[in-house]
Amino acid sequence: MSERQDSVQEALEQIDLSISGMTCSSCVATVERSLNKVPGARATVNLATETAHILVPEGTGSKTLIEAVSKAGYSAKLRSDEMESFSHSRRLGFRVLLSALLTIPVVVFSMWHELHYRIDEFILQQLENFNLPAPLYSPTGWLVIGLTAPVVLIIAWPIHRAALRNLAHPTMDNLISLGSLSAFGWSIYANSTGAGDIYAEVAASVVTFIVLGRYFESRAKKRAGSTLAHLLSLNPKEVTILRGNEEVRAPIQNLQIGELCVVRPGDRIPTDGVIVEGVSSIDNSLLTGESLPIDVAPGAEVIAGAINKNGRLVIQARRVGNDTELARITKMVLTAQGEKAPIQKLADRISSVFVPIVMLLSLATLATWLALGNPLQDSIRAAVALLVIACPCALGLATPVALLVATGKGASQGIVLRKTASLEIASKITTVVFDKTGTLTDGKLAVVRTTSLAGADAKEALELAAAVERGSKHPIAIALSGYGNLTAENIQELAGVGLVGDVAGKRVSVGKYSEVENQAELNAALAAAGPNTLVVVTWDGKARGLIELSDQIRPGATETVRELNKQELSVALLSGDNPRRVSEIADAIGIKEVLGGVSPEEKLQYLTSSGSKMAMVGDGINDVAALSAAEIGIAMGSGSQAAQAASDITILDDDPRKVPFALSLGKRTYRNILQNLGWAFGYNLLLIPVAALGLLNPMLAGLAMALSSVSVVLNSLRLKWQD
Repeated sequence: MSERQDSVQEALEQIDLSISGMTCSSCVATVERSLNKVPGARATVNLATETAHILVPEGTGSKTLIEAVSKAGYSAKLRSDEMESFSHSRRLGFRVLLSALLTIPVVVFSMWHELHYRIDEFILQQLENFNLPAPLYSPTGWLVIGLTAPVVLIIAWPIHRAALRNLAHPTMDNLISLGSLSAFGWSIYANSTGAGDIYAEVAASVVTFIVLGRYFESRAKKRAGSTLAHLLSLNPKEVTILRGNEEVRAPIQNLQIGELCVVRPGDRIPTDGVIVEGVSSIDNSLLTGESLPIDVAPGAEVIAGAINKNGRLVIQARRVGNDTELARITKMVLTAQGEKAPIQKLADRISSVFVPIVMLLSLATLATWLALGNPLQDSIRAAVALLVIACPCALGLATPVALLVATGKGASQGIVLRKTASLEIASKITTVVFDKTGTLTDGKLAVVRTTSLAGADAKEALELAAAVERGSKHPIAIALSGYGNLTAENIQELAGVGLVGDVAGKRVSVGKYSEVENQAELNAALAAAGPNTLVVVTWDGKARGLIELSDQIRPGATETVRELNKQELSVALLSGDNPRRVSEIADAIGIKEVLGGVSPEEKLQYLTSSGSKMAMVGDGINDVAALSAAEIGIAMGSGSQAAQAASDITILDDDPRKVPFALSLGKRTYRNILQNLGWAFGYNLLLIPVAALGLLNPMLAGLAMALSSVSVVLNSLRLKWQD
């Protein structure tokens, strides 16, 4: 499991920035390097989301970080609650349209030689008719160069600006800038001197394909991040606050803890709170993945972002703003998407030296072609093609876009990934270890059997016990309270025994027993009872009933084990509960490796002593050490905050079936990343020699480079459509 630094992070301030101007992984490395120079800062930059996630000592402030990004040649601002990192798609679309309108005639005039010559003849004839001097070399060439100039000098200006800013640490923009300007400059020279063919169409096409590729990337990344965008939009911007008998509509920021708010049918719940008035059903599907609405009534807890389906509700706010469960989930997803998987760090290190090497290769290609006696125009053509084809934008997108899609896919299913590295680690997991209570079972006691003793009616014994226990907050009392409607009086608590009260003319004791007249009968019933929590009901000196209580197996637990076995993963059950009960649960759901009555230390020893790569699934404070030690820790959403903080993945709706889904998602994501990296590396390794040998037209190189980036993004999007 990745090293956890939660204790360190708590002493630091987290700042998230939106970064503008990044185009490849070399840009990412430049921005990270600049941010990490700020004293005490630890930054990770994500190309797919165009964000920086930084941990800095308190008091550093965002201004210092923004200045550091500016010095590196990029723009930055605090990340807002909107998906602003994708807002430039429309501007890119306009640039693509304008560039295409100018480039199409350039390509037509340049590639259709007969049309080119006819236009030349026509223009020269007209100049001669009016006794005007003929232009140097081809008039159509100057027309083509004139149409190319806005594309290369204006539309591509952001590329040239970024290239100038990154001269010390070259990026993909330096390759594009150098390639397009070289082709454009050669075209002016060649058309002025007649030194050879012009390559204006190369300069225009390269820029157009690059801008087109970035537009498609932006649109695809927006689709990849759509789940997160939806999460960010779930919280209402306004709330109806109930003050006395008056309903006041106000911005959500005005709602304070303890205040009452009104939620009408169809509205989203604006706060984590408790219902004080009204009955309705709540749709949590967009938060937890639960498919069916949940019925709620006064006393029920609700979370921000859920949809009120039918009745009017009055809710008392318990958590507001950034303290709500929705805000916590969103922050975890944002943080995960800002982090890097180990394989991404390898790609970043490679790309940081890749661009300078490509520039040297391009110069070497130019020099070699000239040394071999080739014409200058052919030498420049080969060097420009190599510059363009080697742009490592696909390499920079291979990992972060796949992780962006995967974290969004997980969030849509109620699976929150705190660390994206867990997706990569999931591919190596061989064993999944479950805690029992609260994980495979619901952790709530329920009556499973009532045995009649001393001739009493079992139902009567249960209803009398419920009357005595009603009103207590003990888990046993809560389990019994729903039976019957009798009322007890003179209730007392007897130390080491339980509760005693008067019900229907009987003095009833509920709990453990002392001495009873029918001791032998009771002992036989106790021996025959299952491995459950046992409650004895006595009155008139005799044990009248034996109540057995146990928590229930969660729906889908058996299916979970079956699916994990189908994935060729071993499954084990470790619990501190009664060994007989643990074995009973394991047998019921199909787990063969079982240990009951184990301490937290023994769980930890089990996880660390084996050579297997293990995932631990738990929910309680007693699971924290095991969750931390496992390769991947998976916590249930209803579990303790400590367990969730120690884990890598949280299952919001407590459905154990999400465990095999999360592990499968990790495997599919890792496989997708390897495919992306294989394509990105293979594309460059294959086509760089082709370009250096002069076998690749620079215009086609620009198209191929743009398509390589788009293909990586589209391949990553397949994760979104897979079950």
